[in-house]
Amino acid sequence: MSFARFIIKRSLQGIFVVWGVVTVVFLLRFSTPGDPVNFIAPLDASPELRQRIAEELGLNQPLYVQYLDYLAGLLTGDMGYSYISGTEAATRIFARIPATVELAVAATVVAIIISIPLGVVSATRRHEPADYAATTFSLAGISTPNFWLGIMLVLVFAVQLNFLPTSRRPIGFTPAMGYLVAGNPAGIVLWLQHITLPAITLGTYFTALVTRLTRSGMLDELGKSYVDAARAKGLPETLVRYKHALRNTLIPVITVLGLQLGTLIGGAVITEAVFAWPGLGTLVINSINTRDWPLIQGSLIIIGSSFVFVNIVVDALYAYVNPQVVYD
Repeated sequence: MSFARFIIKRSLQGIFVVWGVVTVVFLLRFSTPGDPVNFIAPLDASPELRQRIAEELGLNQPLYVQYLDYLAGLLTGDMGYSYISGTEAATRIFARIPATVELAVAATVVAIIISIPLGVVSATRRHEPADYAATTFSLAGISTPNFWLGIMLVLVFAVQLNFLPTSRRPIGFTPAMGYLVAGNPAGIVLWLQHITLPAITLGTYFTALVTRLTRSGMLDELGKSYVDAARAKGLPETLVRYKHALRNTLIPVITVLGLQLGTLIGGAVITEAVFAWPGLGTLVINSINTRDWPLIQGSLIIIGSSFVFVNIVVDALYAYVNPQVVYD
């Protein structure tokens, strides 16, 4: 199978998975307690008013009709109308996507900057203090809950030291870069100040995971015969480690990076709640509290679809980087 057919196959599989996500999300509304009409209508609403609201929402139609109407709407970009907020669901959801993507990418950058050098040092100094320190850090990072770490960072850096802000996102990355290009660095500085603590909180588990993966991969590569051959040729140890061993180690790391990026997009709910970050996570929580089903469904579909998309891109990159991949 050629690379093009491989990508087409993965894309078709992704479409099937997205359809499954849409179906499950649609059925969630009918498997959870509470009538959406009760959250929209006034407490003293008449039966006629409740009936009219149900008709406008399409809740009086058979289930299969509602499902087909919902699918048809999604294909045209219509995620429904939020009666509680009085806006189109798609408008509110897409307005929150940049904040969540910024946070997920920033957490990934934090993880890459810290984890890969730390994993290399741990592998090349095995059974030394640096190795033990890196291993302890990895264990602590994997074991620490995000919400606890976020609260501790707020207490130390925001409350005690008054060094970084506790919450909000006063400016996005794109406007901040626009100010920077215009010669005003204040925007990017403000953006960095507000995203630093959330990015560290969200990326800590990811950092610990990639550190351990890099360490184990480097140990495996350093024990192979091609490394001994490179050393026998007189190549500098730095060249052997970073050009040959690390390069081969990064192939599985790329896969994990991509998969975890999708996980970060969907798993930023707690971090966004701790730091009042205006992304999809806080939107989902607020929508659940008010039973705003168009927003709940649309947000979950976007999160699921983004995870599928990232998986397809990772598969493509892995197949491109590693020529030993069999296109099946």
